[in-house]
Amino acid sequence: MKLLLLSLLFISSLLANKVIYLSYDKVPQRVVKGEIFPITIKALSTVRDFQNIEYTFTNHNGLEVLNTIPYREEKGKYYYETFYFSTTGSQAKLPDIKATLITPDDYNSLDENLTEVINIDVVDSNETATNYDTTVLVGTKLNVVTLNPKKNFSNIIADSFEIVEYKTTNYDNKHNIIVLVATAQNCNIEKMNFKDVYKQGIESVTSSYFDSRITYYLVIKEEIENFTFSYFDLTKNRFIRINIPIIVDDDSVTTQSDIKPKDQSRELLKMKIAAGVALVGFIFILWRRKYVYLVLILIPLIYIIYLSIPQKEICIKSGSQIHLLPVDNGTIFDTTSSKLYLQKEGSTKTFIKVKLQNEKIGWVKNEDICSL
Repeated sequence: MKLLLLSLLFISSLLANKVIYLSYDKVPQRVVKGEIFPITIKALSTVRDFQNIEYTFTNHNGLEVLNTIPYREEKGKYYYETFYFSTTGSQAKLPDIKATLITPDDYNSLDENLTEVINIDVVDSNETATNYDTTVLVGTKLNVVTLNPKKNFSNIIADSFEIVEYKTTNYDNKHNIIVLVATAQNCNIEKMNFKDVYKQGIESVTSSYFDSRITYYLVIKEEIENFTFSYFDLTKNRFIRINIPIIVDDDSVTTQSDIKPKDQSRELLKMKIAAGVALVGFIFILWRRKYVYLVLILIPLIYIIYLSIPQKEICIKSGSQIHLLPVDNGTIFDTTSSKLYLQKEGSTKTFIKVKLQNEKIGWVKNEDICSL
């Protein structure tokens, strides 16, 4: 009997200082290794006026914590706190979550109705925030499924994944380069990676737990006619295959607005107009037999010749950076050690496409061009 009374006194002393209660609301039944997933806990505070609830995470494994500040939804007296995690191991345990109530130094109002409902003693209303005990929600183990993908797996695990646009151009005499733009939902898109490619990397990325977008480049062998890869679709619970036909493009298709080369069709239109003027001049000469109309032929012909002459070489300053793509802050794969004269292959608004001495294709900024 005495032991029972002591136990009751001990439990009541613990409850007397407890001001926040935690429980799981939503926990996934199973997760895939590499998946981003949420858990939601339900928090109930016995203190009415408080500033915030602070959470700390300990004693977890096989997981990466993505946010320690929760996405909060308030329903009545309950706070539904959502945290996101990424599974990194084949076995995983949720962290022990410690909640601490953050209050003003002196508060004078307690939720008496709430404490009556849960039948606990009310602490002295003159206590400060430092006198309140923290509450710990012990983490549970997760059921983790490890995928067994094929060799062409892109390392993408998502609710959805879509190639928005892509283009293929020559990289050198043995390789082509694919530049693709993709979007995904519920995905760590920065983990994208392909096996058996010559080079690859991220040009730009906008990443979040919900929606993400990436510009990615792949340098592949020239003989590959179709580039095929797969990703794992979480909503369909299966691998989805994606095929990119390799059609080498001379910069006529773009992946984003600042990559777009100048429209060569306008130059062709100008040449056609000039040819038309020359033809009219020739007809006038035959009709009127006045050689003054030769000017209607000579001027357009000179203009056509001017437009058709390609700019063979341009001068590149010493120390110029050679970009893989015409994108600011993009990948730089070489830097010139001296002044170079390179063949011009094309241009955009701020970049010029050049063929390097090793036959590779690169882009230099307009400001790095020097006088011949």
